[in-house]
Order: sequence, then structure tokens, then C-alpha cells
Amino acid sequence: MSYKPPFTINERVVGLVANIMENVTKITLREIEGINPKLRRDNRIKTIQASLAIENNSLSLEQVTAIVNGKRILGPGQDIKEAKNAFEAYEMLLEINPYSVEALLKAHKIMLNDLTKEAGVFRSGGVSVFAGKRIVHMAPPAHLVQEQINKLIHWVKTSDVHPLIKSCVFHYEFEFIHPFADGNGRMGRMWQTIILYKWKKIFGWLPVETLIKERQDRYYEVLGICDKDADSGALIEFLLEAINDSLVEFENTEQVTVQVSKLLHAIGNKSISGNELMRLVGIKHRPTYRKNYLLPAMEQGYVEMTIPDKPNSSKQKYIKIKN
Repeated sequence: MSYKPPFTINERVVGLVANIMENVTKITLREIEGINPKLRRDNRIKTIQASLAIENNSLSLEQVTAIVNGKRILGPGQDIKEAKNAFEAYEMLLEINPYSVEALLKAHKIMLNDLTKEAGVFRSGGVSVFAGKRIVHMAPPAHLVQEQINKLIHWVKTSDVHPLIKSCVFHYEFEFIHPFADGNGRMGRMWQTIILYKWKKIFGWLPVETLIKERQDRYYEVLGICDKDADSGALIEFLLEAINDSLVEFENTEQVTVQVSKLLHAIGNKSISGNELMRLVGIKHRPTYRKNYLLPAMEQGYVEMTIPDKPNSSKQKYIKIKN
């Protein structure tokens, strides 16, 4: 199956790949306890809200958070359904095979369930992308979609191109093919995340979509440049910049303080009382212990109480939250 999508690599892209590799390595080496559960969940919600917002979904981050937590909110019914579907789709992200067309269709069926009659199948008709009343992209005819997606997936699976570059090329080619009647933007961004996750696990929790949303006008402008040039090089540079900036933000947010690391080491795999923890970390002043050790560890999602409904119980102990 001979297929090679056209793309150009400039010096800026080479530098971005090097920076991303360096940042990924630093984060991976520092993660003694792994990415904490609260941060993982928060970033997943940010990803969903941002990706939907790019497609004109009106829900705020707070509203999407409430939906994910099973709460009812006031808002447009379709927007709420989009958020519920997206969360369900992203919940299976870590198990998805990015090199399977069948998995792609299954994910689309979940993402667009009850939102389009063609959920889980390739489009049956022609489709165009508009900027106002102006057509900015005419997708290939429907009868070519199956073959083009098969070739693209096969290329992603077998190509020796660096995963960072490959994922960006996929993103552009997927949007160019526009294989579905609806949801192409959401699916393209999600599938790039899955491709990167299979390379480095950190990308399963990196909210790149948040930065794409902040640079949305430029995002669409770059897609147009790629269409005009018949080359995805401009989008590769744009997406790598967003990935690199997301890693820098992630590193700043996720960093575990020395005090929290010390507390986690003291707890180990046991359940342990507050007094014993104070002794093990070498702190005699309880307010200092709570402010600098215990509360940050709990707020960041590393530690929880064994009796959460009775926080002041004399039998209270603390355990690490398993990732």
C-alpha cells in the first residue's frame, strides 16, 4: 500500500522536537509517584471542554466538570450530550488501538451518539468546510474516504517518521479527508492524542486542546495554508508549539514539592496516623506539618483519609491514592 503524505520539516520543527523530548524526559524522570489522579482528571476535563469549544460548544469548564461528576446543569441539550459523549469516548482512550479503522469507527459512534444519523460510519455524501459563507475546503468524494483512511492508518502504523511528526501529519490528513459527516475536528484531535499516548504515556493526560482553543483563529488559518501548499508542514510547526507549551505548563502544575515527596515516602504502602507521619517526616509543629505536607498532598490527589466522613476521628489514618 504505497502512500506518503506530503510534509516539510524546517529547522524550527527540528528544534521543537528536541525541546519536547527534553521536557518529556524531565517529567518522566521526576514522576516518583506518577501523575496524580486529581491532575489527570482535571486535565481530561480541560481537554474535553476545549475540544468541544473549538467546535462552538457553549459549555464552560465548570459546566463540563459538573457533567463529568454526574450533576445536572442548565444548558443547550445538544451541548450537554456532546460533553457526555466526549467524556465516554475519552474514558476508553487508553485502551484504543490507534492503528485500527474499526476502533476509529467505534470511537466516533460513541462521540457522536444521538447527535448525527451517521455516527460510527464514514460519511455517505460530500462535505465542505466554510468560513462564513466562503468555502475554505472541499473534502474528497465520499466513495474515496474508506480507501484514504485505510492508507493513512497504515502509514501511521508502519512509517519510521518520528511519532511527534507523524501524529501531526495524521491530524492534518484526517481533517483534509474529513471522513465523517460530523465530529471530524473532535476525532482528529483525539486520535492524535492516542497516537502520542502509545509513544509516551504522558500524552494521555496533556491538555493540548486548551492551547489550540486559545489559538483557534491561527489553527484554522494554518489549516488553510496547508491546503493551499498541499503540505502539512505549517500545521506540524503549529501543533508542536502547542505540545511544547502544554508540557511546560504541565511541568509547572504537576511538580511535587520536596515536602510532599517526603510525606509520600513516609507513608509507603501503609495506612498511617497523623502523629506517626509527623514523627517520620521530622516535624513537631502541627500547623507547619498540615500546611506544607499533609494538605498539599491531599489537594493534589496523592493522599486520602481512611475515615473521610470523620476527619477528626482519633482512629484517622492516611493512605496513598493508587494511580
